[in-house]
Amino acid sequence: MFTIYKYTDRMATLMASEPEALRIISRFNLPLGIGEKTVDEVCTAHNVHTATFLAIINYKIGAERHFSIEDISLPTLLDYLSQSHKHFFDFSLPMLRKKLIEATNFTVADSQIPMLIIKYFDEYVGEISKHMEHENTRVFPYVESLIRGAAPQPNKTDEFSRQHRTIDDKNVANKLSELKKLIIKYYPDNSGNSMMLSALYDLFLTEQDIATHCSIEDNMLIPAIKLLEKNNRIKTETQKDNTDIQEELSEREKDVLREVVSGLSNKEIADKLCISIHTVISHRKNISRKLNIHSTAGLTIYAIVNNIIEIKKK
Repeated sequence: MFTIYKYTDRMATLMASEPEALRIISRFNLPLGIGEKTVDEVCTAHNVHTATFLAIINYKIGAERHFSIEDISLPTLLDYLSQSHKHFFDFSLPMLRKKLIEATNFTVADSQIPMLIIKYFDEYVGEISKHMEHENTRVFPYVESLIRGAAPQPNKTDEFSRQHRTIDDKNVANKLSELKKLIIKYYPDNSGNSMMLSALYDLFLTEQDIATHCSIEDNMLIPAIKLLEKNNRIKTETQKDNTDIQEELSEREKDVLREVVSGLSNKEIADKLCISIHTVISHRKNISRKLNIHSTAGLTIYAIVNNIIEIKKK
C-alpha cells in the first residue's frame, strides 16, 4: 500500500519517507530547511502549483489515478518536464556514463565488452536525446502558445501522441533495462567490481525515472494539452461570434440599409446617395457579413429594433 499525499501533509515527512520526492523537489527548485511547513505552504511560498506537485508525487509513488486533469496546471507541469530533461542530460546520464567508464578500469585487459557497453549506452542517449529535443523545441513551445491563448493547431497533439507511442513501442525509454541485463549476464568481472555494481544500481534508478517521465507525458501532459486545446477552441469561437455580433455598421452602411429596407434597387440607392452601384453592392455585402442577416425582411427587423428606421404610424 502507498500513501496518498495531501495539501496538509508536512513536506518534511514526505521528503523523509519518499526518495522519489527528492528528485521532484529538486526539479521544482524547492528548498531544504522547510521546518514543519505543509506541502501547500512550501509550494505556495515558491510559486509551485500544489495540485500539480501532488499529482506528480503521487503518480511517481504508484497512485497513478489519484488526480484530475482539470486540476493540473500546464505551466507547472511543463516546467517540471523541462527541468527533468535538463536533469537527464546535464546530470544523471553524464554521471552514469562516467561511472560506466570508470568501471572498465577493473575488467580484464583484452575484453571488448566494456567498450561495446559504452557504445550501446551512447546510442541510447542519442535516441532519447532526439526525442526530448523534439519536445523542447516543438511540443513545449506549442503548449506555451496555447497557455497564452493561441488557437489550437489541427492534429498537433494527436501527432505528438502518435510519436510518443512509437517511442514507447520501440522501447527507447526501456533500453536501459536491456543494457542492465547485458551487464549482469556478460560483463567480464574477475575482481568483484564495486564500481560496476554501483553503476548498475544507478541504471535501475535512471531506467525507472525515464520510464515514469514518459508515462507522465502520456497520462498527464497529452490529456492536459487536449483539454486546453478544447477550451481555447471554444474561446476562439465565442470571441468570433461576439465580434460578429458587436461589429457596428458605419454611418454610410446605415444609410444604405435604410434605402434597402425601403425597397430601393441598387441603382436607385446609388443615385440617391450619389455613390456608384459597385459601392452600394460592397456596402450591402459588408452589412450582411457584419449582421449575419441576408434577407430584406431580416434587415428590416434589425433596422427597426436598432432605431435605424422609424415605423410611421398611420
